[in-house]
Amino acid sequence: MGNRRTYWPNRADTERGYADSAMDFPRLFALLLIVLEWTRPGLPSPLRPICDLRVLNHFIQEARDAEVAMKSCSEGCGLLESVSVPQTTVNFDDWEKKNALEQAQEVQSGLWLLQQALNLLRASVTNAAINNHVDNSIRNLLSINAVLRSLNFQEYTPPASVVGPEATWRVSSAAELLQVHVNFLRGKVRLLLLDAQACQQDVS
Repeated sequence: MGNRRTYWPNRADTERGYADSAMDFPRLFALLLIVLEWTRPGLPSPLRPICDLRVLNHFIQEARDAEVAMKSCSEGCGLLESVSVPQTTVNFDDWEKKNALEQAQEVQSGLWLLQQALNLLRASVTNAAINNHVDNSIRNLLSINAVLRSLNFQEYTPPASVVGPEATWRVSSAAELLQVHVNFLRGKVRLLLLDAQACQQDVS
């Protein structure tokens, strides 16, 4: 009888697997809720995706993690050129005067600008850890767009020309870009989801 060899998984590999699963959960959770909304029969008021904003809050935390990581990065983590980003400040009087479609278009325009800017950052960064953060951020933006479509907002069509200067500004560093990313999610994206879903929830 030959000797049996038993393989015990490396602890680091196991912990890495758990971490990857935890990072994927919010995206899977958002997708599941969207599918439930589309497939549940006979409900006059179907379940709204990420109604309690836990998924968005997780995306905001991941954006903050990317910002912190970028601030501590010393090599291979810069932008090669300046990029356009959305304005993050919110004038609540002006916001409330806009209808839901106008609010959604403003948010979708900002998400599109951030995605273009993060794609440029992804192409210029050589630091592997920062690349992982940027990849997560891009995937999260795509997930948010999917949620907006599930709320019956029409799909955003990118402009043929550059967006007007009143709606954008330019940043020249990766740290500034990631700070804008955090602030936009915390501000206009959160406001739109709260207004569109009319949920009662605890918002951290």
